[in-house]
Amino acid sequence: MTSLSVVSENPSAHPNRLDRTGPFFAAIWLFFLIDPLLEGWRHRDELAGVVGLLATLAFAATYMALWVQVRANRMRLIENPSHRFVAVYLGGMVVLGAVMVATLGAVGMTSAVYLAVGCVMVLPLRVASPIVVVLVVGSLSLSAVEGWGSQTGLAFAIMASSVAVLGMRTIMRRNLALVKAEQENASLAVENERTRFARDLHDILGHSLTVITVKAELAQRLLDVDVERARTELADLERLSRDALTDVRRAVEGYRELTLPGELTRARNALAAAEIEARLPNSADEVPTELRELFAWTVREGVTNVIRHSGAQTCEVRLTPTSAEVRDDGPGCESEHAGGSGLAGLRERAAGVGATVVVRHLSPGFSLQVVRP
Repeated sequence: MTSLSVVSENPSAHPNRLDRTGPFFAAIWLFFLIDPLLEGWRHRDELAGVVGLLATLAFAATYMALWVQVRANRMRLIENPSHRFVAVYLGGMVVLGAVMVATLGAVGMTSAVYLAVGCVMVLPLRVASPIVVVLVVGSLSLSAVEGWGSQTGLAFAIMASSVAVLGMRTIMRRNLALVKAEQENASLAVENERTRFARDLHDILGHSLTVITVKAELAQRLLDVDVERARTELADLERLSRDALTDVRRAVEGYRELTLPGELTRARNALAAAEIEARLPNSADEVPTELRELFAWTVREGVTNVIRHSGAQTCEVRLTPTSAEVRDDGPGCESEHAGGSGLAGLRERAAGVGATVVVRHLSPGFSLQVVRP
């Protein structure tokens, strides 16, 4: 009887071959109802035999419907069926089982095994256990009925099948709990990613849009006062807008690609986690477009070195239109700062735009600077 519930699929997965053949394997165990069917067939010329035959067929259909519905509930992550569901299916099985016993005699007691399994499948253990005990004791007491013979085998079948299905239900309950936990973790991960993306996007755009708005208002006021200065402000406004658009595109398309505002935000978070005081610029608006990516790499490399090697209390990032500098006040280790592969890559990037990397040992502290003359 253990195969009545051994098909334990992943509720979140698409149906596979084992899932589709599950009802077939469950139906195989209905062969225990062959004896009641044969008994009804032998008495098919009597009303009791016909009624018993039909009741056995209806009982088998009800049991399979119960199994299929429980399986469907499991795939929808429903662990405990509704009271109406339990009343309809188990109530139907009780009535049909009683008709089988009344019309077919001792052989109709085979239904007790399926009834016990059904109770274990859909009822809480505190409710199913007493019912199984009653069925076992009741079957044993029927041994005293004349002509019914010993019912010890039936009692053993009830106990064995109930214990087996209980074990499988316990496993499936744990699987359902695991799937629900995985889904919850996935939802939390998505929510955290959305929150982080929204925060980073705000950090990238917030100050830039504010500066753009202020410059637009200033340019509008200057149009009737100082046309040349208004043109300068409008050109600067265009550059800031393009830079902000580039940063947003990188954030949306690659998210992990470097942007200068994004690196300043990450530097602030990383330094705070390392308990290093961060002195960072509030914006990167004055940095020319062609230098923003290089300076982003400079901030990343410099802050990484500060956290890993410096032992500093304070880290400062300085940005100008022609330079980016990361300096700290720690004892550090000059060889560790100067000889890493990260700095070699930074030098290659700097050379590509005509800039140079300047590494200086301070007293105390260390400075990493990228300068384009």
